[in-house]
Amino acid sequence: MSRLKEMYISQSLEQSLTPPETPPNEKAENLVHPWPEPETLPKEMFPPKRRKPHHAEEIQDTEFEISNALNQGILLRPEAAICMLVAVGVVELNPIEWKAPDFGFGLPDLPCISGRDLAGKIVEAPKLRSRFKRGDRALAISTDSRDSGKAAYQQYAVVSDYNACRLPHHLSSKNAAPLGVAFVAASLALGMCIGMDFRGVKTGLPGPNVLYAISSTSRDQRPEDIRSENFHQINKDERAGDWIAIGEPTESGSSAMGICAIRLTKLAGFKVIAIIDVAKNGERMLKHDADLFVDRVDLERAIQIMKSISKWKLRFGLDTGGKDSALLLVEAMQQVVEGQKRLHLVGLTVKLLEQRLLATPDIEVAEGGLEGINAALDKL
Repeated sequence: MSRLKEMYISQSLEQSLTPPETPPNEKAENLVHPWPEPETLPKEMFPPKRRKPHHAEEIQDTEFEISNALNQGILLRPEAAICMLVAVGVVELNPIEWKAPDFGFGLPDLPCISGRDLAGKIVEAPKLRSRFKRGDRALAISTDSRDSGKAAYQQYAVVSDYNACRLPHHLSSKNAAPLGVAFVAASLALGMCIGMDFRGVKTGLPGPNVLYAISSTSRDQRPEDIRSENFHQINKDERAGDWIAIGEPTESGSSAMGICAIRLTKLAGFKVIAIIDVAKNGERMLKHDADLFVDRVDLERAIQIMKSISKWKLRFGLDTGGKDSALLLVEAMQQVVEGQKRLHLVGLTVKLLEQRLLATPDIEVAEGGLEGINAALDKL
């Protein structure tokens, strides 16, 4: 055995890696070594690792490193302490999730995990006091595409408590999964770009006035590329009138964002014109409570109907489709009388769900788990 060991030890190699001894020199004060000094600090020079707390009461005395903390004025609590672990049960497939890899945009550095909408069961609750507990079912959205730990296309996902909503008993995870991104997009479009005030929503928990909340903050707290949109997009006296038109995509007829926008607009006390393919999607859109459905098949007639019903005062439109539906809304909002105010075209969750005030869109379930996602995206 000793002979085998000797076969794997090269004495010449060992000697070449061993620095030569420096001859003693009593007159010299500083010894100069013929090999380079180590570039790393001794182990005792490294800062000690922080001890991971095991109990919620220990969080208060624990330091957390928050990247770029000076630019995170709205982050009032350490991010790690308000995160929870969710066992992913259902994911929603969004068009961006096949367009991004196919056309090469909207992706962080590879490798990465995709997926924005998910629903599942909480297996580890946040360490700080939270409205969530272990065993709750929740829907969640991933708003940080650079953090694969928060992506939806995996068995477990890290979720910040402010990006999640606890599901009521009557709502299944399959029906809830498509609501996350759609609800956020609809509420921001209506609240920020149109100026809709949700404080009067009668749900037992009034919603926010998004436009006022944003405009009352310091300009320096907003990124430069969205400052103009946040502070100059709409004047305070330019708010939605009695009627709002919401255009739907021609291919599906009832996008999740459009459905959320209809319900939120109705809850805020406004009247909604929904532009859809009535023959194709009219029956299943009746449950979403729009005041008027306008058939998009005959565009000229649709424009005349919207102008007549709104008495030529349709100033706000929300398009959730694309070029065709956007042009239709622009035509419908054209004013006859000179001097009218300019037009606007815009390309509370737990209580709403508990009281069944927010309806879920119709879904098509693709089976197969994580292995079936690529095939489902191809179909999408």
